[in-house]
Amino acid sequence: MLQMISWLDGNFRSLQPTRATIMRALRHLRPADRKNLFSSDIPQMRTAEGRWFEAIVYEMFLELSVQTDLIQAVVARGADGPTKVRRAQLGQNGLFYSNIGDIKVRGNGQDLAEVDLVLLDHTGSLTFGEIVTSPADLKELEEEIHYKKHLFGYLYGQPIVPFLLISSVDISKTAVVRRLLKEPDNVILTTPTCEELKTLIRQSDLKRSPVRRVRHDKLISISDIPPRRPFDYKRLHDERLQNIIATVTSESGARELGRPDEIPPIVKKVIFGGLYPSAVRMLDTRYPIQIRGETYDPDMIQKRFSKVVLAVNIPEYRPIIYLRTRSKREYLKMVPSKTGGFRFESRRTPHMAGFFLWLESIQPSVGAELTRDLLDAFPAVSAPETVEVVERGML
Repeated sequence: MLQMISWLDGNFRSLQPTRATIMRALRHLRPADRKNLFSSDIPQMRTAEGRWFEAIVYEMFLELSVQTDLIQAVVARGADGPTKVRRAQLGQNGLFYSNIGDIKVRGNGQDLAEVDLVLLDHTGSLTFGEIVTSPADLKELEEEIHYKKHLFGYLYGQPIVPFLLISSVDISKTAVVRRLLKEPDNVILTTPTCEELKTLIRQSDLKRSPVRRVRHDKLISISDIPPRRPFDYKRLHDERLQNIIATVTSESGARELGRPDEIPPIVKKVIFGGLYPSAVRMLDTRYPIQIRGETYDPDMIQKRFSKVVLAVNIPEYRPIIYLRTRSKREYLKMVPSKTGGFRFESRRTPHMAGFFLWLESIQPSVGAELTRDLLDAFPAVSAPETVEVVERGML
């Protein structure tokens, strides 16, 4: 299973991107991205540059695949993806394409993960890659990689899921990458910088109409690699939900949270449900809700919001409150505040299609007692009189 990434580790540097390679990569960019590739607006330029570099790496792997039988297939992305894609909806599970050809893994319609590159080796085993252009992209990389390894391992029944990190800058000495490279199934591959690659093209090249699709013997679609085991994310989510509730309400309580069990570790967020009015009143008294410095009482919450949803992120067990506004199709995401209770962090809109649909389907189902038990068990917002007990139990 590791023969392919060992071969790539030894041979990737021998393939230098040519002008022809990076010109082909332009076919994957939308007109706006091509226009912004040499923009004086640095944020827009960096965004376009990042997508262009992802396309360059993809084209490099198409070239590499014909040099060895160890690469059985490269999964299509970008312009090689389908012209029509399936919109997110509840019940969707597995691999899907976005409207710009990105590869997504969906669970009950929501995007669980996005991967930049997917390969099959000579045994048919899956390898995934992440493509970065800056050390600043590494902050949450380690956690994301381990999650995706669990996710693909579960979907495809692979005890080992190799990982490729492809970068346009030398990040091999960063702490995150050093830790990742201690694992034998991970490899880092480095290319010339984006600035060097840009010297191979001119701004006038961006005006050409690139070929949209190519024929390639080793190119396959995500439809050619369906998960090898049944995947019902909602069922796994509900199993984890019931497990948390049973744990929190047991005699052992919070100290048992996070203990290994039989449920696959691929559920990142558990949505407990909508809160009944009694739970909202308890929440507001015990864990005040603040939006832009203003504390909302239960009457204000009821007036401005039609729904209050309780969730928790795993594995850190960080609770989240989603408030459905009455005036717009949006949810306010509330996270634990350092001063106690919850504060506004961001909005969730229909743009996050699958997750938004899931929130919209939630109905009131959680009462005051269960809400209090759950929040008291999560250390990020534990009430003052319970913090010491909870922290002792979590050690």
